[in-house]
Amino acid sequence: MTLRHALPLPLTLLSLLVLAGCQQEESSTEPSSSEGDSAKTAEVDDRRLKVAMLQPPRSGLNPLTDDAFKLSRWSTAETLIRLDDDGSPQPFLATEWERRDPRTWRFAIRDGVTFHDGSPLTAERVVASLTAATQAAPKPRILDGVSMEIEADGDDAVIVRTAEADPLVPNRLSSPQLAIMSAKAYRDNGTVNPIEAGTGPFVLEEINGTQSAHLDRYEEYWGERAELAGIDADYVPDGTARGAALRTGEADVVEAVPVSQVALIDPERIHEVPMPRTNTLYLNTESGPLADPELRAAAREAVDRDAIVRTVYEGRADVANGLLGPALKWAEGLRSPVDGRPAPAAADGASITLGTFTDRAELPEVAVLVEQQLEAAGFDVQQEVRQYAHIEADMLAGEFDAFILSRATMLDSGDPVAYMASDFSCEGSFNIAQLCDPEVEVALEKAAELAPGPERRKAIIDAEAAILSTDAAVPMLHERVIQGESVRVAGAVRDPRERELINEHTRFIDDDGE
Repeated sequence: MTLRHALPLPLTLLSLLVLAGCQQEESSTEPSSSEGDSAKTAEVDDRRLKVAMLQPPRSGLNPLTDDAFKLSRWSTAETLIRLDDDGSPQPFLATEWERRDPRTWRFAIRDGVTFHDGSPLTAERVVASLTAATQAAPKPRILDGVSMEIEADGDDAVIVRTAEADPLVPNRLSSPQLAIMSAKAYRDNGTVNPIEAGTGPFVLEEINGTQSAHLDRYEEYWGERAELAGIDADYVPDGTARGAALRTGEADVVEAVPVSQVALIDPERIHEVPMPRTNTLYLNTESGPLADPELRAAAREAVDRDAIVRTVYEGRADVANGLLGPALKWAEGLRSPVDGRPAPAAADGASITLGTFTDRAELPEVAVLVEQQLEAAGFDVQQEVRQYAHIEADMLAGEFDAFILSRATMLDSGDPVAYMASDFSCEGSFNIAQLCDPEVEVALEKAAELAPGPERRKAIIDAEAAILSTDAAVPMLHERVIQGESVRVAGAVRDPRERELINEHTRFIDDDGE
């Protein structure tokens, strides 16, 4: 595959590196026809896996919302691109791609793929799915600030054009919120129903509201046939109940086992996964007492991170030095002290409302400690704690002076710029702190324009420093998610990005380990 337009040298090198990676991935992972036939006809297990999920869906498993990550973790919905462990794009429903100019990319579509309803994957279907995402209200986070147009290029490829040069287009197309779904999924009222509409090794057959979902093995999957007969997923927001489900065998795989439950569970069933996830205290920069930068500084100084990690997390977390944690190994070495912060003012009894949610068992405990620390600094604090589904709208509307959130920093693109833009830019769709700061805007724009590599990483850390200088966010700790797995299960995915959990290789093993 060759580039048809001359590019400046950096773009040319970047494109050739991407293409080389694509070709290498294809040669190393694509089975030969005989291997593929063998995989599809091999003996498979007839047992079903029971999974206890952390949160119930908030939008009926609409893939254009955060519910998309459940569909991805169950391997039912797939994207054009997937990311490797380093966050580099790899082929998935697209087999190769090229950057034709700074704003234009061409993606070749995998042949021989069928949706779960039997309809074929085509370039037109890819165009329709991606266009639906660009027109959704609200847009998927990965498209914050991105204007994207998609068109078919013959029967087996699509062209993606952006209004501005965007070196992260392949990374963006890896977001679970940009999964390619069959035509039957899209309704006239703007909702998307994922039942029998994906392309993955498991077909979603049944959605039972906020209680459960059931998936079966998809026998016509384009890759290796799943080893499990199916997945029965129950939503168990209560952390104690999730821990009990693992101990009693009611669940084979459990998301996010609370630290408080770990001592009660056989260590063989517990697996710590370092996460690009930061527990952050967001401070309202637009209204209320904390609109005063000096009071935000007082709140920042009041937080004792070490005490929170030691008591609530029992040492199973990392004290935060910034927004980006040890899962991004390059971040710490690039940091310098944050300049430009104002000196703290006396709180003098300023009354603030502190919010968080119950879905992550540690957060209410963190809120208790943070309340005590703020009150010791002179604030008058009222707490408000609800289930996430019942507090999200008020959180995003700026109804709280302070809010504690466990936030994935590379959830969408494998690159933290998207998270920073979503949470801290003027137009960000997840801007809890209601921040709109000119210096932050400039820093984020600079980082977004650079190609992946050392310069972009340095710009990301500069943007982090600009955000921290506003005290809109007080990063407290970086989580290590604790995943529970039955000793009968092998091949569950321990994914720092929380995109994968069960895939075609997940299986039961016999007592003798076979």
